[in-house]
Amino acid sequence: MPEPSALKITIGPVPYLWSGEKWRDFYYRIAESGHVDAVTLGEVVCSKRDHFTRPFLPQVVERLTQAGKAVAVASLSLVTLEREAVQTRRLATEAGLAEANDLSALRALAGKPHLVGPFVNVYNGATARLLAKRGATRICFGPELSATSIASIIAGAPEIEYEIIAFGRLPLAISARCAHARAKGHTKDNCQFVCGEDPDGLDVDTLDGQPFLTVNGVQTMSRHCQVLLNDLSALARLGVTHLRLSPQHCDMVAVAEIYAAVRDGHVTPEEGIAMLNTVYPDAPYSNGFLHGLAGMEWIAA
Repeated sequence: MPEPSALKITIGPVPYLWSGEKWRDFYYRIAESGHVDAVTLGEVVCSKRDHFTRPFLPQVVERLTQAGKAVAVASLSLVTLEREAVQTRRLATEAGLAEANDLSALRALAGKPHLVGPFVNVYNGATARLLAKRGATRICFGPELSATSIASIIAGAPEIEYEIIAFGRLPLAISARCAHARAKGHTKDNCQFVCGEDPDGLDVDTLDGQPFLTVNGVQTMSRHCQVLLNDLSALARLGVTHLRLSPQHCDMVAVAEIYAAVRDGHVTPEEGIAMLNTVYPDAPYSNGFLHGLAGMEWIAA
């Protein structure tokens, strides 16, 4: 029976628009963390943001690789333009290891070892087996899957690795339109990159003032931050191999340290959550999807 200590910690792509220098320095700090095993990086939300980070990508990959991290570069999650298709095909030929987040990327990467990101829907073992035959070595589950569904998928294709978003606001939808730009009086074509004003996304409340969603450019995210510290033992028993920490506007090195401490049994999950509250108090926590409930629900240990 796999132990929680076997779970590896990965850092996912930064979902928000940060300046190139901030993005670079973030990953330089991650490179120095002894608790992070793997990093997937690259622009997944909006191709217009790519030019902010693209100049720094080679040196960031080099720094992470030299630090011993397994590095993958992610594709866009929605490809609608020819230049985005060209970018996706280039990723398939140039990146050492790529993560497919769009079906066009899956096609470009077929026959080559690659990762499958959370934007590709995998709902059963047959799909996982098909992806494995086409070269997938690890699949990051979509956020809405329950533990029962995850167990069924892994049982149907146990030959590859599986990753779950264990920390972070969850990616729920991607659109060709940009609600973030419209909310600030701009069109998508002339957005002025106003999403960069919200380094942790733009929170949206219901009309009666309840926290609801977070808008991040063309992406809709959960308002709640998924926290699976209570569930690490169960995830290991299910066959999950990697915990993805999705970058938020907080000290992610400290977040990785907390997850490692709970995983290794140095602190209890309750103590870990209390520590996490001091590092990232800006969003309510949730773990409902894993327990087969509404995603915003919180199930205590």
